[in-house]
Amino acid sequence: MALRDLLYRAYERRLAGDVGPTTGGPHHVGVMLDGNRRWAKKSGLASAHGHQRGADKIIDFLGWCEDAGVGVVTLYLLSMDNLRRDPEEVAELLDIIEGAVLGLAETGRWRVHPIGALDLLPEAMALRLADAAASTPEDGGMHVNVAIGYGGRQEIADAVRSLLRDTADRGGSLEQLAEVVTVDHIAEHLYTKGQPDPDLVIRTSGEQRLSGFLLWQSANSEFYFCEALWPDFRRVDLLRALRAYAARERRYGR
Repeated sequence: MALRDLLYRAYERRLAGDVGPTTGGPHHVGVMLDGNRRWAKKSGLASAHGHQRGADKIIDFLGWCEDAGVGVVTLYLLSMDNLRRDPEEVAELLDIIEGAVLGLAETGRWRVHPIGALDLLPEAMALRLADAAASTPEDGGMHVNVAIGYGGRQEIADAVRSLLRDTADRGGSLEQLAEVVTVDHIAEHLYTKGQPDPDLVIRTSGEQRLSGFLLWQSANSEFYFCEALWPDFRRVDLLRALRAYAARERRYGR
């Protein structure tokens, strides 16, 4: 084994010791898996190769999160804006995403929960994703949200629409709802209802923007921007993010 590899492994072990499950790490981590297309271009490959390489990284990443004691992971796999790309690329990307989600479900290790405007996906794909998610364990293990056809503004609009319908079904009026509605009422209708908000949001590829990811839920999240393109993301990059999170004092807006 090369000296460089030995030094890297020693550094990784030290980081893992610094940010182990007992060091108050994040319970919910959101991840923006960015840079697949740039990785492919840099490698002289078609975009589909980058998307597939990124999809192949997901199970390893979830294993690293599990080792670190993370309880919930939200993966930003496809935005609503992505659906407006070149139709041929979108079709390839949807096939890769479907394969990745089915692969997660087949491991039987985690509870898989698709979130987003799934009605915008091909009907057969949406049904297969729902069936795969239903086959994963209800209790125990890490909870994995897979955001597909997701938009943060759309999620909030859907939550408000759901709240209005729920109020109408119970015989309430808009005037009554306006008198009592709170942020908690809206939160109860989000795609992630019942889950804790993300403590840490990671974005790869060096970009420093949210791109509509978990707009409501990330109001008090800590953010970590990583230069590595997603297919190049390593366990040591996650450990650095967890170390940075542990060093911050969370103020929750206060």
